[in-house]
Amino acid sequence: MDVDTGNMTQTNLVDKVVVPGDVVLDLTKMENQTIKLGSGLHQDCDYISVMQAGKLRLSKPNKYWVESSQKRYVPRLEDTVLGIVVEHRSDNFLVDIKAPNLAFLPVLAFEGGTRRNIPKFETGTLIYARVVKANGIMNPELSCTDASGKAAEFGQLKNGYMFETSTGLARMLLSSPTCPVLEALGKKISFETAVGLNGRVWVNASSPDDVILVSNAIMRSEFLSGTQQRIMAEKLLERLQKS
Repeated sequence: MDVDTGNMTQTNLVDKVVVPGDVVLDLTKMENQTIKLGSGLHQDCDYISVMQAGKLRLSKPNKYWVESSQKRYVPRLEDTVLGIVVEHRSDNFLVDIKAPNLAFLPVLAFEGGTRRNIPKFETGTLIYARVVKANGIMNPELSCTDASGKAAEFGQLKNGYMFETSTGLARMLLSSPTCPVLEALGKKISFETAVGLNGRVWVNASSPDDVILVSNAIMRSEFLSGTQQRIMAEKLLERLQKS
């Protein structure tokens, strides 16, 4: 959701715990500028208020959301998710994205998708996709293309290892600048990740030991500060080198 505001100063609640009803932004004190509201926030007339408990986060320059460590996932437009194919129908794949309802992935929702080149996804196939339709009643709809119709990073994820996390940890991993634990690991070993805002993470690397190390480091990082994440990652890397 976009909100027109003005010469905006950072709210003093950023990175602090907020609860439903807290007002985090007063639009009457702002002029014309656009900010983006993520999960957990709601515009009520001239105020931006909190709908769920958690930590208020800011992704510079202008996106605010509430980060809550919950297992249940509520789909939102433009979320990136990791889904598991559970059924193939004539027009859609049914995909489990940890939401209350299964998601539809149209068989043509791929770059250059036609009836002649429909992907042959078996049950259990892991995919990285984008939420393009979401509301509280209908099944969510996914796409394996970006907004310009290109595949980008979306599609089937092969090999590697997938594990589940809280939605809060998933958002932390996708934050900008790069999450400290991923930055520290990336300086020493080569690996790739796909992070779904639905609380799933996929890790792939050249060796099983590296996959295990990165996965363990990510799972241990949720409640650590940036400095603690770096120290933890360095210790795990030292153990790997000694083994």
